[in-house]
Amino acid sequence: MPNKLVWNFLPTPQQNEVETLASALFQVQEILPWHRTIASLLLQRGIATVEQAKTFFNPSLSDLFNPFLMKDMDRAVERILLAMAHKERILIYGDYDVDGTSSVALLYLFLSKIYPEVAYYVPDRYREGYGVSCEGIDFAQDNEMSLIITLDCGIKAHDKVLYARERGIDMIITDHHTPDDTIPPAVAVLNPKRTDCSYPYKELCGCGIGFKLIQALCKSLGYPLETAYAYLDLVALATCADIVPITGENRILVSAGLKQINERPSEVMQLLLSTANPPIQVRDLVFVAAPRINAAGRMNHASRAVDFLIGESMGEATLLEHFNTQRKTTDEQITQEALSQILHSHEEDAPATVVFSPHWHKGVIGIVASRLTEIYYRPTIVFTQSGEVLAASARSVRGFNLYEALCECKDELIQFGGHTAAAGMTLLPENYQRFKLKFQAVVDRTLPQELRSPTIMISAKMPLHAITSSFYRCLQRFSPFGPKNMTPIFQADEVIAKSVSLVGSDCSHLRMILTDTSLKQEFVAIGFGLGHKKEAVESGKPFTIAYELSENHWRGTTSLQLVVKMIND
Repeated sequence: MPNKLVWNFLPTPQQNEVETLASALFQVQEILPWHRTIASLLLQRGIATVEQAKTFFNPSLSDLFNPFLMKDMDRAVERILLAMAHKERILIYGDYDVDGTSSVALLYLFLSKIYPEVAYYVPDRYREGYGVSCEGIDFAQDNEMSLIITLDCGIKAHDKVLYARERGIDMIITDHHTPDDTIPPAVAVLNPKRTDCSYPYKELCGCGIGFKLIQALCKSLGYPLETAYAYLDLVALATCADIVPITGENRILVSAGLKQINERPSEVMQLLLSTANPPIQVRDLVFVAAPRINAAGRMNHASRAVDFLIGESMGEATLLEHFNTQRKTTDEQITQEALSQILHSHEEDAPATVVFSPHWHKGVIGIVASRLTEIYYRPTIVFTQSGEVLAASARSVRGFNLYEALCECKDELIQFGGHTAAAGMTLLPENYQRFKLKFQAVVDRTLPQELRSPTIMISAKMPLHAITSSFYRCLQRFSPFGPKNMTPIFQADEVIAKSVSLVGSDCSHLRMILTDTSLKQEFVAIGFGLGHKKEAVESGKPFTIAYELSENHWRGTTSLQLVVKMIND
């Protein structure tokens, strides 16, 4: 059965550290309770000084690192400039997800404005599979292209680099996935995760690395850096969609990208986010824009997404929405089939979920893996038939390194790649059962018991009567929120519901008016999926909640509201 949600606290900083930072930040004699809370939230993020806090609260493009600190950046730029000088044809080659297609659009938009001999290629998910394909290299050869630049893929393409070289084609690889011990013999390999790369920030997504390449080209060509900054909306979209940490350079890039989207959005972004309410935030990029881009590669061909992102076909927006509707129907059906398979196999309590059906749509198995992970909260792999082999997408849970687990099972696999939280792989059908048992055994041995249940991580206690609009404004300076900088969740005790109602099409959500025993303030609160708590909260007895603070916009009026994550009655 699915594991019960666990209520836990993030590590509490030392009180003397909190007092010191709070005093330095706010320069007051008598520190208000929420000032200490802000200081504690900063310390939980590793921010211990005023200077660090200033940098955190004011992410600036001027704080981006020199792109030439990245291993092989000089070689990549030199080879591109040589291609331009000799009028060589360049092929930009990317993956078919949001990160990959955004990366392709980013580099294509930049290069095509200064150099005419450039084209792009995105592999067919079903015919060619993930990564650099022989078919893509053949396309380059047939079109007399002598340089391929990969984006968001290629870090394991050793054989493809040699295949291209035999045909007189050089390759520059830019990728953010975990490399093998041996780096492909390309002209240049840009990947901060290389063990021999001293670049200060390791968590850039594929599009982020593409942006660093553009930065380096601007420096070498004498262009103002604003030339590169024009594409920060794409970088923000890819960074948020790829669920990489919103820390360091990613925080700067996402912050600047969101500012651009909100203040001077391109026609592309306006169409992508037409159903989102301003101001656009990280969640809108993840849950509104990204699924529409991904749907092209899942249900048809990702080149349609690139066509849209580079502004060549605004009409593709309607088609992307159509693909997204198809995708929703398909992944819901497959999820139900997978759940039935788990029940019929009596694997509800298995250490890991591994399921397979030959007819499952390859384009949505990653989404299905995510849904199953949410339901059973354990590492999950979903397989389907792909030609003569089985292909899979995998998702992990907090604290479990999926990539390392797959390394222990590599003898059963044809190929695999990915990172801590997500991965893809292929294997021969006859190895499926052996792999399944081995992977489940690895998970059972290496996943600690305390990480086997979903956890609500409380940042701090914050009673309802202490919440102020100034506290909320200060809290907003912690945004953009995302992995490694999640929206703070607070605990409030002695909460009383003054009114309670069920809302939603299936009446599964709670809408409440909440106060506490001080009766000083009332807040509108929404508890998604908490309809089963209605009887308990309307009993009149005080209870404890875990909540996030947000704003409610209604008929021109803005007010603070609570998003209740959990109720302990």
